[in-house]
This record gives sequence, structure tokens and C-alpha cells, in this order.
Amino acid sequence: MRPRLASWMTPVDRDILELLQNQDGRELVLTPGVIEANTDWGRQAVREHLMTLRKEGLVDYEDESRALYRLSERGRNYLEGRLAVEELENREE
Repeated sequence: MRPRLASWMTPVDRDILELLQNQDGRELVLTPGVIEANTDWGRQAVREHLMTLRKEGLVDYEDESRALYRLSERGRNYLEGRLAVEELENREE
């Protein structure tokens, strides 16, 4: 079952998180360009949403200089239902 989206999230955010999670259980480390190539979202949208997801603690840099992103522990907990969506609502603007 897919997790509920927080009020600030869009399907782009969930798609990015789920792609990083990877269906076979082996998490991926990806660049915005690779995420774009594997989703229906454009590179600029992917970059903007990655910045928000990083700010919210759901993704981390694997290698900032190469723009490689990975799921954070918080992102993993969200996708696995161990982090209540209400906890994502308490965000700083």
C-alpha cells in the first residue's frame, strides 16, 4: 500500500522516493537526470522536488559533488509506513 501524501507533497515526490527505494528492495543512488529518464517528470521538476525532499529529511546526498541522491532513514520510514504522515505536516517554511 502506498503511503498517504503530506499536504505539501505531490505525486512527483512519491515517484522520486519510490524510485530510490526500488521495487526489488535494493535501494538506488541516482542523479536528477537518471530519475527524469525513469519517470514522467522533467529534470527541472525533479531537481526542485529533490531539494524539497532533502530539506524535509526524506532524501540525502550520497555524493553532493556528483548530485547523487539516496533515501534517508526518514524517507525509508515514510515509505514503509513507520513514519506517520502527520509528522511530515510539521514543517518549517
